[in-house]
Amino acid sequence: MRQRGRHRRRRRGRALRAFLSGTALALTAAATVISASQATVTHDGPGDLKPLTAASEVAGLRLTENMVPQASLDRLAAGMGRPVGVSAVLDGADRTLRDAIDCSPAERRALPVSPTATRAYCWNTDDTAGWRPGAVTTSGDADDDGVWGSNRVILSGWSRSGGAAADRGLARVGFVDAADLGHLSYTWALLAVPVDGGRDYRGLVSHVSGMVWYQDKLLVTADDGDRSALYVYDMNRVQRATVAGDAVGRVPGGWSAHGYGFVLPAVGSYELSGGSGAPRPSTVSLDRSTAPDSLVAGEWTLDDGDRGARLWRYPFSTAPGHAGLLATGANGRVTASEAYTTKVTGVHGVLSYDARWYVTRAAGPHDTHGTLWRQSSGEGEADGGHGAGGANGGSGAAVCGAADRHGCWSTQTESLSYWAATGEVWAQSGRALFALPLASIDRTSR
Repeated sequence: MRQRGRHRRRRRGRALRAFLSGTALALTAAATVISASQATVTHDGPGDLKPLTAASEVAGLRLTENMVPQASLDRLAAGMGRPVGVSAVLDGADRTLRDAIDCSPAERRALPVSPTATRAYCWNTDDTAGWRPGAVTTSGDADDDGVWGSNRVILSGWSRSGGAAADRGLARVGFVDAADLGHLSYTWALLAVPVDGGRDYRGLVSHVSGMVWYQDKLLVTADDGDRSALYVYDMNRVQRATVAGDAVGRVPGGWSAHGYGFVLPAVGSYELSGGSGAPRPSTVSLDRSTAPDSLVAGEWTLDDGDRGARLWRYPFSTAPGHAGLLATGANGRVTASEAYTTKVTGVHGVLSYDARWYVTRAAGPHDTHGTLWRQSSGEGEADGGHGAGGANGGSGAAVCGAADRHGCWSTQTESLSYWAATGEVWAQSGRALFALPLASIDRTSR
């Protein structure tokens, strides 16, 4: 029986790969109709990144670290019960992602045209209706061997876009058990922020457009109205909810997490230190090709604006007792180690690896697909080990369709996550979760 099951999975795997190839061909045909606006924006390419060197420009990127007092975390744990880890959450994974072959045509249209996805899945409609998809990170970010303990995990961020007014903006994370890539199961956990000295918590109100799981910490972008730029969560401090219901926080009889079985209370945050012009990180990713490892960040700009986005990085700490946190000075400030500007407007996702930067631009209102540009920082890059550079210096993007347009990427990708152990980039667009080799991005870029 075991042998027969393996044969079934292999046949389904071959069928799925053939299906994805066929889907890519169909999408390529659709991509021949691309609006003149996008063709104009991307025709000449953005060129290389421009370094930011002025002290005033770099100073505006500083963050200030603020950790929740240990006494507050202990008080919350005393009230809710002993915290659990990732394995306990995965034990509750009772939902299943659909393979691409089971996705609807509309869901598949969110996939890239070129390069094509080599793995693709779709979230269930019944528990994602009224929710906006956001960032993706994986256990490949958490540890360089790609596993957390014995688990291969994908984390997917979502924010509430519908429902009651009181629920708008609530943020949650899907914990996906990726041990068997032919069968992804998942469950949800609510993101929260402790209040009243750990006697209660509120839901994080933010679009989760950026998220990185590094070591035992999860860093999440914040836009909930204060000066917090990133919230920090401890993956060993997941709390179980004890009361089912739509409420969030302490309720009669226990603790509620908007109907979910788990809640992550923040253990800290990073606040903006600059003035009113300081950029707020809207997308983040991990770069393991730097020493030390670094958090890459990018700001959001208008799709049709006259200013490109700033891209920068913060080094992670190597200090004892500071695992998974950013490197701080004696004053608790975090300083950017590199900063650039890109001519790309409407930046949504950003990834950096081996001095190459990958920047996504969402599809416009009249476009069928978005664009993923590869750009060079011009520092320390010869060939980078990923293929030849584009015709415009280190800049390039895939082309598709009869007119060789650059609108070949997914419709809207909030973040990119590179799983170094497998060489794959993971992202999501709409209800589609997908992966493809980083090398294929370089191969198809020109």
